[in-house]
Amino acid sequence: MALVYQPVMQLSGILVSLLGWVLSCLTTYLPQWKNLNLELNELEIWTMGLWQACVVQEEGGMQCKDFDSFLALPPELRISRILMFFSNGSGLLGLFLSGFGLDCLKIGERQQEQKKRLLLFGGMLFWISGITAIVPVSWVAHSTVQEFWDENIPDIVPRWDFGEALFVGWLAGFCLILGGSLLNCAICSTEVRPSSVHYAVAEQQDQCRCLETETKP
Repeated sequence: MALVYQPVMQLSGILVSLLGWVLSCLTTYLPQWKNLNLELNELEIWTMGLWQACVVQEEGGMQCKDFDSFLALPPELRISRILMFFSNGSGLLGLFLSGFGLDCLKIGERQQEQKKRLLLFGGMLFWISGITAIVPVSWVAHSTVQEFWDENIPDIVPRWDFGEALFVGWLAGFCLILGGSLLNCAICSTEVRPSSVHYAVAEQQDQCRCLETETKP
């Protein structure tokens, strides 16, 4: 059964990780990290991302303006840029390494140990990519909650709320961690197979030798 489930688990891990990486890249560039609804003008919705702030109007569509300075951003947005870039890069590297380590790939069929190492490194990179995707969105969500319930801010002042990009980022991190876990589980299943096969072959050879000695006069 391990021979059947092993390539399926590897392929599932790659596909789930690929989905997580795409969602992570999408989270990086989405401008909906924070949403703001103005009570004075309910037809306008302000959004803020890592790169720009936008206003969505019911009749005029969306208008965005890029941030002028990186240093002028709040600390959580500055660190989030760096972490999301690191998440995207490590996820891309994990896709390359684990892709070459798949058993269904004919390249390097005789180098199984090296292919296992590629899968292991790829799974670890997916874990790192998933964690570094979850941390910034969770940090921005935490700061948004603190600002929303800050008693020092007057009630008249509008409060920022969670944007859609935060939920996409959480899903991306979960998919990356799940994909890396599937790849590592596939590696654990391959480590049992060679030892059992070797033991069975050795036992069969011993039986053959015993039969030969018994048949000799």
